[in-house]
Amino acid sequence: MQRIILFFALLSVLGCAGAKKAGHSNPYNGTWIPVKQEMNGKPFPASILSGQQLIISDSIYIFQEYGTDKGVITYHKNKMDIYGREGVNAGKHFTAIFKYENDQLVICYNLAADNYPTAFETTSKPTLFLSVFKRK
Repeated sequence: MQRIILFFALLSVLGCAGAKKAGHSNPYNGTWIPVKQEMNGKPFPASILSGQQLIISDSIYIFQEYGTDKGVITYHKNKMDIYGREGVNAGKHFTAIFKYENDQLVICYNLAADNYPTAFETTSKPTLFLSVFKRK
C-alpha cells in the first residue's frame, strides 16, 4: 500500500514539475515584421522585407515570405537553437543570438550553425544573417 501511495505521490510531483505556470508565456510570442536585414555587412533592400513575417508561439515559429517555414525554437539565455520542421528549412538547424530592446527583437543567425554568433555584427562574416523585427 505504501508503494502505491509513493508511486502516485511521485507521479503528482512529476506532473506538477512539467506543467506551465499560469500567466508565464513567452514574451516573444506574437507576429513580427522585419524592419532591417543584412548579411555580410550589406543591408537588404526594403522591397525584400515586404511580405515577410515571423510568428512565435512559445517554442514554435512560423516564417512566411513566398512560402511557409515552420519549426521549433529552444532558448538558452540570449541564445536560440532553431530547428526547421516544414518548408525550405526542413531538417536544418541554425544557431542564433537574440535581444529585445527598444520594442524590437534582434536576431543574429549563424546559417552554418557551427557556433553561436558573438555579436550582432555581420561584416566579414558571410554565414551570419541579422534581422531586426518590430511587433505587428
